[in-house]
Amino acid sequence: MITYELNSIKEKEPFPGCKVRFVHSENMTFAYWTFTAGATLPSHSHVHEQVGSIIQGEMDLTVDGETKRLAAGSVVVIPSNAKHSVKTITECYVVDVFYPVREDYR
Repeated sequence: MITYELNSIKEKEPFPGCKVRFVHSENMTFAYWTFTAGATLPSHSHVHEQVGSIIQGEMDLTVDGETKRLAAGSVVVIPSNAKHSVKTITECYVVDVFYPVREDYR
């Protein structure tokens, strides 16, 4: 068994207002995001399937041109290679799971 304390994992800020901590298993990557209100995660895509759980806050998520307002309790499945972006409305806390492992995030 491997355990982690999130607060002991170095936080990264790949985009202004978008901070994240990563945990990697053998087959998956877990991303623990904190976003400031008004933060933007630019449009991008990747081969990984992604499941996002909004734990706190409200955001607009655009996937392949379709935008939906998501709030705490929302879960979204983003297919492999789908273009997607985020614009936060409020401060947000989000947990993303990627399969397979995001080697680019190691």
